[in-house]
Amino acid sequence: MLTGNAGAALVNVRFRLHRMPQLLTIAGLWSMVYHPSVAREWTLRRKIAAAARAGFNGITATLTPEHRRWAGKYGLTHLLGMIETDGTSDATDLIRAQKEGGARHINVQLGRHDTPPKIAVQQWIRMERAAERLGGVILSLEVHRNRCTETPEKTYEIAERYEKATGRLLKFNFDFSHLAVVKHLTPPEYGPRLLTHPALIQHAEQIHFRPFNGHHCQVPVTHRGRLTPETLSYLEFAKAVMSLWRGGAQNAARTLFACPEMGPMRPAGAGYNITGLPPAWPDAIVLRGELERSWRSLDGSTRELRQRPPAK
Repeated sequence: MLTGNAGAALVNVRFRLHRMPQLLTIAGLWSMVYHPSVAREWTLRRKIAAAARAGFNGITATLTPEHRRWAGKYGLTHLLGMIETDGTSDATDLIRAQKEGGARHINVQLGRHDTPPKIAVQQWIRMERAAERLGGVILSLEVHRNRCTETPEKTYEIAERYEKATGRLLKFNFDFSHLAVVKHLTPPEYGPRLLTHPALIQHAEQIHFRPFNGHHCQVPVTHRGRLTPETLSYLEFAKAVMSLWRGGAQNAARTLFACPEMGPMRPAGAGYNITGLPPAWPDAIVLRGELERSWRSLDGSTRELRQRPPAK
């Protein structure tokens, strides 16, 4: 039996290990729309089974009780809901439906491209109050084109107005691919131009990880069995995002829900994926492994990061 200083040291080590931040990968069922083809699209059960078999920790979609049932059968305990709304009507029923589908965390695409930030903040506060009345769910506002958050300027004005109105940081779900395309960025610019608000990034609990460059919101993860140059550049940025998130003192024991989000092809060329590129779902599986590898590579640097001054 260890006693005295030795016993205390062991307890301290166990406590630090217990408090390590955690990454959980969440499969976007969107990646399996029309997979493997329009005519032979998988059933919901098969999609959820495939996510479990590929090693994901959960799923994200516009959830229903059927999602909850199949996720339980295949051991996926983390269900993240999805809401799209223009914000003009009460969202209570939308939130309730996601909660009944098994969601604790809910991603929200809010407003339209022409929704002013002032109005977006009012809509978001109403949604948060509706969620609080229902209880047991956490909303995150997704950064997304054609929504109220379609540009960095709008996104961060919304954040500033929200903090002024509530005294709190707004909880975002960052998908940096949208902002990178809007700003036409090159790989050396990803970090300096996109990671400009560290406190907001560290406050997030969901992040959508989709490889991009400044010309395309989605680039292929693989080509002929190898990672593409575009994805290799992106993974350097993704690792910087993870490092920044882990550097927040509040994240010592928190979980980051990471969605390796790859969009599918759509009829008439309307999808994120385009003719000639690999299918979205197999690429999402590869991306999941690369994100986990990047996260594990940071394990030794977490303590040093937490000693930095807090983000302003």
